Amino acid sequence: MTDSPYTAATRRTTLVHIPLVAAPIAILHNLPGSKTLQLSASTIAGIFGGTITMWNDPAIVADNNKITKTVYYKKDKAGNPVKVKGELVVLKTVEVAPHYTLPNKKITVVYRNDSSGTVDNFTKYLNKSAPTVWTKANNKVFTTSFPGNINDPANIGRIVGQGSSTGVAQLAGKTPYSVTFAEVSYATANKLKIANVINPAGSSVAPDSVGVGAFLASATQDVNGFLTYDYATKEAGAYPLGIVSYMLADTAYPDKARAAAVKDVATYLLSSKCSGDKGAALGFSVIDGALKAKSVALIAKIG
Repeated sequence: MTDSPYTAATRRTTLVHIPLVAAPIAILHNLPGSKTLQLSASTIAGIFGGTITMWNDPAIVADNNKITKTVYYKKDKAGNPVKVKGELVVLKTVEVAPHYTLPNKKITVVYRNDSSGTVDNFTKYLNKSAPTVWTKANNKVFTTSFPGNINDPANIGRIVGQGSSTGVAQLAGKTPYSVTFAEVSYATANKLKIANVINPAGSSVAPDSVGVGAFLASATQDVNGFLTYDYATKEAGAYPLGIVSYMLADTAYPDKARAAAVKDVATYLLSSKCSGDKGAALGFSVIDGALKAKSVALIAKIG
């Protein structure tokens, strides 16, 4: 499984990317209090790029003292969004005015220092959504995509690296006034809070299966299965840091028994029984609608 395209020079031309499950990348923070922090793309880019260094920076204050919208979609029993004729069913839209008083404390940024698809997708979001702030292209290595000099003396001890999602969440959990990015499931175990992201429609959206499903509805897909995300989507309830995980499969296995086994595994992972019933509680979202139909078609090509 992979969260990013496999583009190695040795890649076989018969390989396809099959989207099987979706999930959000969450902004996790270690601030006191119980209010929900909300951050825009440019503010997130400034925080992780080292240009916003204090929690009471005017950009963060502005994000958390503006009126935003929260959209509530209809969900099924597993917590997944319900669609009618391919459209998400909106139950209500509520205006929110948080008025969050932020502390006069330095921000400690904890980033992943290992190569990962999570880093690749996170830095892609920053570059596509706030290109004047996060000026470098995405990369699986955070320091390669970092828009400034991460070894600048001002960044030493303030922007720190740690390996794996487990590692960054554990360090952030031990570091007051820190912020990191990881899967939602790492928040509770490490006593971290989860920020909402302000999307291009002006909505404050939590990283859940419904928001991810709304975001993926506008993605496009190439013939090999790989998705291009629409970070500018105006879907009101879209969580713009949603990603999919792909199974890399071959359409020309020499061993037909192996091909059949791979096809069976892919079919199960795509099913609502797996990603819906078991994954929703962990923040995963089912692949459905037109995207699921394309995944089914790609699975059928395994042979």
